[in-house]
Amino acid sequence: MCGRFTSITSPAEVASFFSAEEPNPNLFGNFAPNYNVAPTTRIMAIANDQLGTRRVGLFQWGLIPSWAKVLPTSQPLINARSETAHEKPSFRESLPHRRCLIAVDGFFEWRTVGLAETKPPVTKQPVYVTRRDGHLLALAGLWATWRDTSDPSPSPWLHSCCILTTSANATMSPIHDRMPVILESRDWSAWLNTGSTSQPATSMAEIVKLMKPADASILSATPIGTAVNSIRNNSADLLLPVI
Repeated sequence: MCGRFTSITSPAEVASFFSAEEPNPNLFGNFAPNYNVAPTTRIMAIANDQLGTRRVGLFQWGLIPSWAKVLPTSQPLINARSETAHEKPSFRESLPHRRCLIAVDGFFEWRTVGLAETKPPVTKQPVYVTRRDGHLLALAGLWATWRDTSDPSPSPWLHSCCILTTSANATMSPIHDRMPVILESRDWSAWLNTGSTSQPATSMAEIVKLMKPADASILSATPIGTAVNSIRNNSADLLLPVI
């Protein structure tokens, strides 16, 4: 799974990297680097609009299905298993119609270690995973919109998203048995194409082929300190490697 990540790159740089339209300053005027992004945070994701134009938006991390009667109070849907998303009620509408790319600088995972392996001794070693080339990671995601229909006054739409996961590759398997679906730039257009006035949607057969473990050689996994365990800690120091 993927339960924590970093969002350091500015919205303008994210838009440039993903060849998206310039981001709306009203959405991102208060942007600050986040070194410890936790569930329910509003995060940057890239999706196509109805005309097929690629845009950067803000989405709450933890997908809320459009049919939900109330906002969930616990266990947000931050991940969806790629193998079963097509059959799960919470995700099966988003998979063909609402796909996105979640832009992260890196993500955290925790590896179980023996007490003798680390000093001071711990049982869970945080690991920071990034691309070896230093570029942003494009995580495959799903998104949805929700509004409180019980509110007599029109309430605003809430946009939310989740990260798709797959089986771990050779870099990740010593750390965890799952990992995010990571897409290369050659696959972004196909993934984001859910159909527009000028282009038919990418077939689900092709989408299924994209939801596979990334090449292990593109990733670097660096052990870091346990300060990242607490979401109250949020600074660049969290990313310092431990010996």
